[in-house]
Amino acid sequence: MSASRSRSDVAAVREALSTLGLHGATDAASLKAAFRAAVKAARPDQAGGDAERFRRVIAAYRLIQAHGPARPVLAPPCEPLAPTPVLTLTPLQALAGARVDLRLGERTVRVAVPAGLRTGEHLRLRGGAVDGGHLYLAVLIRPQDGLSVMGDDLFMSWPTSARLLEEGGRVEIETHAGTRSAWITPEQTAPVRIRLKNLGLPARGSRSAGHLFVTLTPSSDAPSAAEDMLVRFTRVWTPERLAA
Repeated sequence: MSASRSRSDVAAVREALSTLGLHGATDAASLKAAFRAAVKAARPDQAGGDAERFRRVIAAYRLIQAHGPARPVLAPPCEPLAPTPVLTLTPLQALAGARVDLRLGERTVRVAVPAGLRTGEHLRLRGGAVDGGHLYLAVLIRPQDGLSVMGDDLFMSWPTSARLLEEGGRVEIETHAGTRSAWITPEQTAPVRIRLKNLGLPARGSRSAGHLFVTLTPSSDAPSAAEDMLVRFTRVWTPERLAA
């Protein structure tokens, strides 16, 4: 194989790894975990999914498999790299930060996770290596509780009255940051998606704050705008307050 061809292969595999949110050499288990998370988030039938990104994720996974996650195209054969430990987070842990117990071989360490980490980034664990050196953890954010993450942005679905979607009006959405209101116009093209600015992952370093994208799904169980207003009114105006 020519040197130019080899460099081309290296660049292609590195780009494929980046598509899956990975950087550098990785093991089969980490590769499969990253692929499953990426392909689930990219599925066209899911909130935030996209057919083109879905195809790119699958193509990237097949390319890496063809070369092997630890073949010389990723690292010199005489200097094999140890698998990068994966720090798996939920969207809420990525949003607010957390303390996560991570199993490393025969030991368990508690990792202080700052808010705003993104999939594909690395967190340095001081003194975490067996020899006392620093250990770098690859970050992977997996969907949970109806929330998924892609880049800086969060995605979720919210059941909405079919009548409200047809006639338009104000919709109240329960988010991780509390209740947010948004207005929709009549008969918008499905799927109706609303952007709630700066409710994605918080700003960190050179990365600006992301947004929260909410897909409104028709539901016969969801209250109409009038019913929702009545419920909120009764919450505030309790019998005790009316008596006062």
